[in-house]
Amino acid sequence: MKSAGIAAVVVTYASEETIDECLQRLRAAQEVAEIRVIDNNSQDETIEIVQRHAVADSRVRFVANPDNPGFAVACNQGAHASQAEWLAFINPDCFVEADTLSRLRTAAASLGSALVGGQLRGEDGALDAAARRRDPNFVAMLRSSAARDLSIPEDATQPLQRVDAISGALMLLPRPLFEAIKGFDEGYRLHAEDLDFCRRVRLAGSAVAVANTVEVLHVRGVSSRRRPLFVERHKHRGLWRYFRKFEAPQCSVIMRCAVFAMIWGRFPIAVLRAAMKG
Repeated sequence: MKSAGIAAVVVTYASEETIDECLQRLRAAQEVAEIRVIDNNSQDETIEIVQRHAVADSRVRFVANPDNPGFAVACNQGAHASQAEWLAFINPDCFVEADTLSRLRTAAASLGSALVGGQLRGEDGALDAAARRRDPNFVAMLRSSAARDLSIPEDATQPLQRVDAISGALMLLPRPLFEAIKGFDEGYRLHAEDLDFCRRVRLAGSAVAVANTVEVLHVRGVSSRRRPLFVERHKHRGLWRYFRKFEAPQCSVIMRCAVFAMIWGRFPIAVLRAAMKG
């Protein structure tokens, strides 16, 4: 029997630095009926930390995958392993307040059936640009570098601002909507699956929005810093998949080749930058 509460799904990989606080906060959050942690073969202390929370709180259950099938697969696993009427997907480096998820649920319900995210801020106080985005337009990116900036400014006059896409770091939606679009596309391994998810929500006739007054601390990329080559390879692979799925059918062969060259031509530079940041 499904509960009217919220099922919080957390996908982990090498998340020992943040998962303890993430789960402490989720356990203290209002309306959270279930917490499902799906671990993608962490080799650090992540699972041991999750186990301690599972012993202390019956709402916490986990799946330890023997390999790393990707973020989209793990999100779907967590959704299928829960029953609550609302689903929240939360990165292990996102720290919610006690009322964060209940406020997001109220916001989503006010739009009928919607996918909603929050105002994400880094440790330095800077807003996370991924919280509000336009759909990528790869053909436009060929013509202008400005088109590569997908960010949308915050509209302070709108507490609930409709956008094309929100960040996969924090998403909440009703389970029937998740099931209607058949969850995350498991063809993505890492990155761009959130853009795809948001676009399919809108194609299904539902809204995507950011609750501008609901702030969440997001300590970005803790596990990603350890594997810049892996992360960037799958990020670029995800962008190419997104283009092929939504834009390529309307493009000529020459244009498809140009977009391919643009996406993968930036790959070595992206890997170098990521490695230097790490």
